[in-house]
Amino acid sequence: YFPPDDPQYKGISSMVLLKIIMDELIKHGWQIANIDATVVAEKPRLSDYIDRIRQQLSQCLGIDVSQVSVKATTSEHLGFTGRGEGIAAVAVATVEVGI
Repeated sequence: YFPPDDPQYKGISSMVLLKIIMDELIKHGWQIANIDATVVAEKPRLSDYIDRIRQQLSQCLGIDVSQVSVKATTSEHLGFTGRGEGIAAVAVATVEVGI
């Protein structure tokens, strides 16, 4: 959906992209049942931000905050995340037929 070489997406907020995908789901009769996301980063420590992240995701997606799980972990100094060269995220969304 969002090719990295397309200039219209350069610097765009990931929340804008998420909203576009949510609108596509709704258009095709689907709704989100829940989201489970894990952020992998050595720094910064995200524990103080987890509730805020959950709230922002739930607002963007139009779902209850109880449907959003966000966790943070480290990679124990392994790989690019462990060396502090970046942050990774893994997310799974369960979708169901909308009512």
